[in-house]
Amino acid sequence: MTEKIATFAAGCFWGVEANFLKIPGVIDTVVGYTGGTFENPTYPLVCTGNTGHAEAVQVTYDTEKITFKELVKVFFDLHDPTTLNRQGPDVGSQYRSAIFYHDSEQREIAEQFTSELDTSGKYRYIIVTQIVPAGIFYKAEDYHQRYYAKHRLR
Repeated sequence: MTEKIATFAAGCFWGVEANFLKIPGVIDTVVGYTGGTFENPTYPLVCTGNTGHAEAVQVTYDTEKITFKELVKVFFDLHDPTTLNRQGPDVGSQYRSAIFYHDSEQREIAEQFTSELDTSGKYRYIIVTQIVPAGIFYKAEDYHQRYYAKHRLR
């Protein structure tokens, strides 16, 4: 088994995490904050929109069971990548759509998939998903981890 990490932001991390956990080949997930400049952010601080961080999910996956490209497809199926800093009722830069790549292969796959999807005609508007290098990932507070499972929401 070869494990790799992928990091995605697609709005509120609770639902994103719950959906990735259902995917065969996903070994583990952690919700947290990334993409900003504020050190050791907390949920209340991230919610202000002033830290620069996005709510994100770090996915550990088995490359023998699922590819990064397949994870990217799941990511795009989970949210509307054409809304800037918004997913449903959640508004703010912390809810932006982003793929935080961990190596050049992930970057290339994300860019190619996004470009093909953008020109496919699937969406009325252009995709605004950021494709940016992964930086420091700060694990969110324990009460956010596996939130849907803890509260029997799915």
